[in-house]
Amino acid sequence: MANTVLVVDDAAFMRMMIKDVLTKNGYDVVGEAENGQKAIEKYKELKPELVIMDITMPEVDGIQAVKEIKSFDPNAKVVMCSAMGQQAMVIESIQAGARDFIVKPFQADRVIEAVKKVLG
Repeated sequence: MANTVLVVDDAAFMRMMIKDVLTKNGYDVVGEAENGQKAIEKYKELKPELVIMDITMPEVDGIQAVKEIKSFDPNAKVVMCSAMGQQAMVIESIQAGARDFIVKPFQADRVIEAVKKVLG
């Protein structure tokens, strides 16, 4: 069975790009969300093996969403996405429970490398 992934980003084109990279590499994107609140709801509903989540989003940001997801599923696997120059947020997201991070604009092979590392 393919590894299931939830893609979370407030920009539809970023979700599409990440989804494209993942599906071309044999991963099953089971859901998408445009903010942290929806990510939390979709995580509970879909129970994906991995979440790829943007840090900066409206309503609930990625860091808060990671904390909430980890609070009801301590084994959740989350990879964060952030734009250049957000080092402090990256550190904060790792402390919140994210397993890895991808810097935007990302290279497809870096996305796959992070996914493989986290999913083992």
